[in-house]
Amino acid sequence: MSSKLNDLLKIVTPGAFVLQSWLTEQGISRQLANKYVESGWLNRVSSGVYVRPGKLASWFDALAAVSQQTDVSISLAGLSSLTYQGRAHYLTFNEKEVWLSTESKAKLPLWLKHFSQLESPDLDPKQPALSFVQYNAFDNVSDADFIDVDVNGVKVKASRPELAGFELLELVPNQISFEHAAHLFEGLVNLSPRKVQSILERSHAVKTNRLYLFLAHYYNHDWLKRVDESRVRLGVGKRQIVKGGKLDKAYEITVPSIFSVGLIH
Repeated sequence: MSSKLNDLLKIVTPGAFVLQSWLTEQGISRQLANKYVESGWLNRVSSGVYVRPGKLASWFDALAAVSQQTDVSISLAGLSSLTYQGRAHYLTFNEKEVWLSTESKAKLPLWLKHFSQLESPDLDPKQPALSFVQYNAFDNVSDADFIDVDVNGVKVKASRPELAGFELLELVPNQISFEHAAHLFEGLVNLSPRKVQSILERSHAVKTNRLYLFLAHYYNHDWLKRVDESRVRLGVGKRQIVKGGKLDKAYEITVPSIFSVGLIH
C-alpha cells in the first residue's frame, strides 16, 4: 500500500465522501484516484465524487464532505436544525425532506443539488429530499450564528436556535403551515436575547421580523423582555401572512383567527 493511500485511509472512514478537488490538494490526481477505484479502495458515485466502501453513505455524510472539503458554507436550517438539536416535537430519522441553508449566491455542487437522484450501491437507498434555502434576508451571517450537531455520529453544521426559528418563519406558509411553525416556536423558551437581537437587527425581511416578534409576544417568551424592538426593521403598512386571517393591529400582519384571541402586546 502506498503512503498516499495509507494516509488517505487514515483520514477517510468507511461511508465518507471524498471530492476530487480535495484529493488534488492532497496530491492525489484524478488518474491516481481512478486507480484507487479500480482497486476497490474508493467507489465513484458521481463525476469527481467518491465514497469509501464499507458502510452505506447518507445525506449527512455528503453535507460533512462539502463543509470540510470545499469553501461552500452549508448548514442544517429551520425545522431540520431544531429537530437535531432536540427542539422539535418529533424525530426526523425517517424524514422525507431536510432543510439546508447556504449563503446568498453560493454555488452548490450539482451532485449535491441532485443528491436524492444519485444511484449507487454505496448510498443508503432511503434518502430524503434536500431542500435548499439561501440567506436572502441578511446582509451577512457569522460563525456565531451556527453550532455543530451530531447526526448519526457525523458532525454537521447547523443554525443556532435563534436563527433556525427565523428560517422556520421565513417559509410560512409556502413550506410549512403557520400553525406548525407556531407550535415549534412555542418551544423556543430559552433563546439568547442577545442572539435574537442580532438576528432581527441584521434582517431586512420585514414580514418575518414582525412574525418573529408576534409569536414571541403570543407565547409570552421571557427572552423578549430583553429585546429592543425599536432597533428591528419593521417597515410600514400591512403584510399578509395567511389568506383570510385576522389582522394583528400591533404588527399589522394577518394571522389565523385562533391566534388573534386574547393577545395583548
